[in-house]
Amino acid sequence: MIEILIKLLGTYRLGCKNCCLIISLCLVFCSKGYGQEDSGSFDVRSASAILEEGVYYLDTWIEYRLPSQAREALDSGVPLTIHIDVLVIDPRWYWADQNVGELRQSYQLQYHSVSQRYIVLNLNTEEQNTFATLFAALNDLGRISELPMIDAALLDADQDHEVRIRAFLSMEDLSGPLSFLAFWRRDWSLSSDWYQWQLED
Repeated sequence: MIEILIKLLGTYRLGCKNCCLIISLCLVFCSKGYGQEDSGSFDVRSASAILEEGVYYLDTWIEYRLPSQAREALDSGVPLTIHIDVLVIDPRWYWADQNVGELRQSYQLQYHSVSQRYIVLNLNTEEQNTFATLFAALNDLGRISELPMIDAALLDADQDHEVRIRAFLSMEDLSGPLSFLAFWRRDWSLSSDWYQWQLED
């Protein structure tokens, strides 16, 4: 692993800050506790949609449990990106389901070592909140209320529709060498199951 790290540092033109970050990650991954940490999980506990003034709004509760290695990387300065995918489906028994609406809500979770606070940044709106603990940050991240989901005018009033939602931790948003290390650690590839329910007026 050390040899790979050296090659990465030689391949990418990294600043001092990024070099320190990579070295910290390497130490996290090569620690004695490797392979013994909890795997973490993302679970959509509940979700619903309400129609107000011609727009469906989403309420959902998602429980986030980061694996210990991801938590250590976060505390070492690695920002984590979490995406929430929402699909509105026209189910068809005779053919493949038709996707009639799609929404991706994205958040960045980061630890600020100077202030010793966790930052949750809404990448869609640029709204930012800070929290004293990781638990508080993940709890706030998992509670989404009144998120505009889809305009009712886009849906066929005579057709039943289903909504599906999932949350996942993205590795694609990491920079080159960080994404390589994250790929090496498969337990970073976290995703919830699809949560599904029927959309009602």
